[in-house]
Amino acid sequence: MMCHCSREQFMFEESMSSPEAANASMDAAASGLSAKTMEGEAKLDEGNIEEAESSLREALSLNFEEARALLGRLEYQRGNVEAALQVFDGIDITTIVPRMRHSLAERGRHRRGRSRTESGQSISLHAASLLLEAIYLKAKSLQKLGRLNDAAQECRSILDTIDSALPQGIPESWSGSKLQDIVSKAVELLPELYKEAGLYQEAISAYRRALLNPWNLDSECSGRIQKSFAVLLLYGGVEAGAPSLAAQVEGAFTPKNNVEEAILLFQILLRKNTLRKLPWDYTIMEHLSFALSICGQSHALAQQFEEVLPGTYGRSDRWYNLALCYSAAGQGKTAVNVLKKSLSHLERPNDVPSLLLAAKLCVESPDLTRDGVEYGRRAILFSEGKLGYLKGRSRHLLGAALGKEARNAKSDAERCALEDDALRTLQDAVAIEKKDPYAILDFGMESAEKGDLSTALDCAKSFLELTGGSSIIAWRFLALVLSAQQRHVDAEVVINAALEETAKWEQAELLRTKGKLQLAQMQTSEAIKTFMLLLALVQAQRKTTGSSSKNGGDSVSEVEVWQDLAGVYTSLSQWRDAEMCLEKAQAFKKSPATTWFQTGYLYECRGQEEQAMASYNNALCLDPDHVPSQVALGGALKRSGSKAFPVARSYLTAALRLEPKNYLAWFNLGLVHEEEVRLKDAAACFQAAYLLEQSAPVEKFSTLR
Repeated sequence: MMCHCSREQFMFEESMSSPEAANASMDAAASGLSAKTMEGEAKLDEGNIEEAESSLREALSLNFEEARALLGRLEYQRGNVEAALQVFDGIDITTIVPRMRHSLAERGRHRRGRSRTESGQSISLHAASLLLEAIYLKAKSLQKLGRLNDAAQECRSILDTIDSALPQGIPESWSGSKLQDIVSKAVELLPELYKEAGLYQEAISAYRRALLNPWNLDSECSGRIQKSFAVLLLYGGVEAGAPSLAAQVEGAFTPKNNVEEAILLFQILLRKNTLRKLPWDYTIMEHLSFALSICGQSHALAQQFEEVLPGTYGRSDRWYNLALCYSAAGQGKTAVNVLKKSLSHLERPNDVPSLLLAAKLCVESPDLTRDGVEYGRRAILFSEGKLGYLKGRSRHLLGAALGKEARNAKSDAERCALEDDALRTLQDAVAIEKKDPYAILDFGMESAEKGDLSTALDCAKSFLELTGGSSIIAWRFLALVLSAQQRHVDAEVVINAALEETAKWEQAELLRTKGKLQLAQMQTSEAIKTFMLLLALVQAQRKTTGSSSKNGGDSVSEVEVWQDLAGVYTSLSQWRDAEMCLEKAQAFKKSPATTWFQTGYLYECRGQEEQAMASYNNALCLDPDHVPSQVALGGALKRSGSKAFPVARSYLTAALRLEPKNYLAWFNLGLVHEEEVRLKDAAACFQAAYLLEQSAPVEKFSTLR
C-alpha cells in the first residue's frame, strides 16, 4: 500500500541534523505505518469497510474520499468487483470534482506561468490522481458488471473534469505521471464502452474527442485509438458523418464518408510506423488494402506498398502485392513484369500463388498467352503434393491459356493440337475441382468452340446451378448454347427468366442478347422494341456515370446499340432510320471500325458497291483485323469481277485465320472458288459454311469473357 503514496502525502521535518538521522526517522515511520496499513487490510478482509477506512485514514493521514479510493483499488486488484463498487459508491463524486477541477487548474497555471496561489480548496496532485483513479476503476467495475451506460457516464466525468480544468491541455511536464496515465486510460476506455453498449454515434464522437483534444497522449495510446476508430468506421456499418465545423481546418482535407476517414487514419498510422514511432502492425496494411480496394484506388494502394520501408516485407511478397494492385488497376502487363522479378531463379521461381497470378494475367492479355502457358505448366509442376485447389486451379489456368493460344496459331494443325490440349487440361481441372464454377464455364466454352454442344449445355446448366442464378454470364451462356442448337425459343425463355431475376440496372447484356434472338426468329418489330429499351437503359447509365463507354459497371456501350439498330433498319430497307442511327454512332469515338462496317453494309444493301467498298476499307484502316469488314470486302470484290478474285480470296483467308469458324467467310470463299471453277474446294467451303451456320450462336461465345 505504501508504494502507491507519493512524497506529497508524507512530509517529514526538513530540519534533520544529518541524512543518517533522516533515514532512521523514515524507517521508523515506515515500519509504524506499515503495521497500521496491514491492520486496515485485515479489517477489510473481515468485511469491516468503515473500520478499514478509519485505520487507513489514521495510518496515512488521508481524508475520507482518499481512504475510500485506496480501499476500492485494493478490492478491485483482488478481483472483488462488486465489493470495489460498493466502496467507490461511498465517495461523493459531486463534491470532490469541483475541488479537483480547481486544484488542477491552479497547478496547470503554475506549470505554465510559474506563479502559484494556494487556496483552501486545493488538493495535492497525488490526491487528485488517486480520486480520478477511483472514478476510472469504478467505470471498469461497472463495465465488468454489464452496466455499460453507467460506466460510460463515470468515464466521461473524468474527461469533463480534465477538459474544464485544463482547457489548454495537459502540460508536457506531467507526462509519465499517474494522472496522465489515468487520463490516457479513460480516453481509450470511453469509446469502447459506447461500442459495447451499441451506442455507435456516441462512440464516434468519443473517438473524435480523443483524437482532437490535447490529452498529451503518447504515440502508442493514440495509435491504438486511431486504429480502433478506423476499424469501426470501416466495418461498423454506421454512417459517421463529417466532423463538426469546429474540428475542420480551412484548406485541409475533410473526409466525406466513413471509408475516406478510415483511409486517412490508416495512412497516419502507416506514417508513424515509417517514422518508427510505433512498432510495425501488419493488420494496418491489411485494413488499408481493403479500404482502398473497395474504393477502386488500387493504384494508390500500390504506392503504399512501394513506400513501405525495406525489410518490412520480403522482396517476393512485396512484388506479389504490387502485382495484385496493378492487376486491379487494369495494368496487367505492368503486373506481369513485376511478377517476373519475383519468379526469377534468384527469388522464388516455384511459388505457386505467384505463378497462378502470372498465368491469369497472361490469359487476359492476348499477346502474352504463350507466357501464360509456360506459367501454367510450371504451376502444375510445383503444385504436386499440395492442396487440391492449387492443382485444380493450375490446370484451369493452363487450359484457359492453351485455348487463347490456339486463337493465335499460325496453322490449322497447331490450332487443333492446342484446342485438344486445352480441352483435356480443362477436363482434368473440372475433375479435381468439381464445384469450381469458372473452371466449368471455361470447359463448357471450349467445348462449344469445338462444336461439342451437348457437353457445353451440361456445363452451362451446372454453371447456372453453382452460381445460384446470380451470374448474368451463366444465363447468357445457357442461352447462347441453346441458340447454337437452333433452339431460339428456349433461349429467349431463358433470357426472360434472367431478366426477371436481374436488377434493371444490370440488364443491358441480357437485353442485347434477347434482341439478337428475336432477329434470329425474324421478329424484327419486337427486336426494335428490345433495342430501344436497351438504348434507354444505356443512356440512363451514361447520364449517371458521365461516360458512353464500357466502364463504371456498364456492360454495353451506347454506340453498340446504335450500330445494332442501324443493322436492323438496314435489313428492313428503312434507309433513313438506318442513316440516323449511323449518324448517332459516328458521334462517338468508340468502335469506329464497326460504325464504318455498318455504313458499308447500308451502301451495299442500297446497291452502292463503290461506296460500300470505300467504307469497308475505312474500317480496315482503323482496325486491320476487323473480321466482318474483311469478309464483306472480300464478298464485294468477288462481285466486282474476275480480276479481283485473288484479292478477294486474300481478304477471306485472312478473316478465316482470325476466325476459323466464321461461316460467312467460308461461304464467300466458296463462291470465289466456284467462280474460279475449283468445284471441290468450293464444295468443301460450302459444307463448312453450312455446318458452322447450323451451330452458330446469335453472339460469339467470346463475348462472355
